Parts: sequence; structure tokens; C-alpha cells
Amino acid sequence: MIAPGTRVRVRDDWPETRGPCHIRTPHYLRGEAGVVTRHLGDFPNPEDLAFGRPGKTLPLYHVRFDMSALWPERRTNEDILVEIFEPWLETAP
Repeated sequence: MIAPGTRVRVRDDWPETRGPCHIRTPHYLRGEAGVVTRHLGDFPNPEDLAFGRPGKTLPLYHVRFDMSALWPERRTNEDILVEIFEPWLETAP
């Protein structure tokens, strides 16, 4: 489990280029850094369930991202909070 306050990076992976898939991780967050705010629980992987396969149970997290880091032209002090499953997260320096 990833502890709240841990800095993470969303995997810069594009499985849709390898064939049909269902992805819940927003494109605009791939490769971006954020901070885990809380563990939401463990849930079946929707990327499997979408194709009628049994979903492996995975940890789901709230991850906070600085909007101005994602969209520098916005120059805002706002954050966005996104639900991301653990396989999409890597610890960031």
C-alpha cells in the first residue's frame, strides 16, 4: 500500500497502442507527478471487468495534482483530485 503523502508519478504507458483496452487513467496525467492523499480501498480492476474478465483486486487511491503543473498557462493555485489504481503509480523522487 502507498502511504498518504507519498509523491508518485503516473506511468507514462499507452496500452491503447497495443490493442483494444479500457483505461480509467486520464491521458493528461500520464507521466505527471502528484501526491497520494488517501487509500480508498481495494476494488476489482475495471480494465479487466470491461472485457468480461475476472478483475484482480487492486488498491485505489486519491492522488492530488497541481493544476498549474499540468496546464502552466492556467497559473492557478488549484489542485485536482483523481482516483487512480496502484498499477498506474510509481514512486517519484
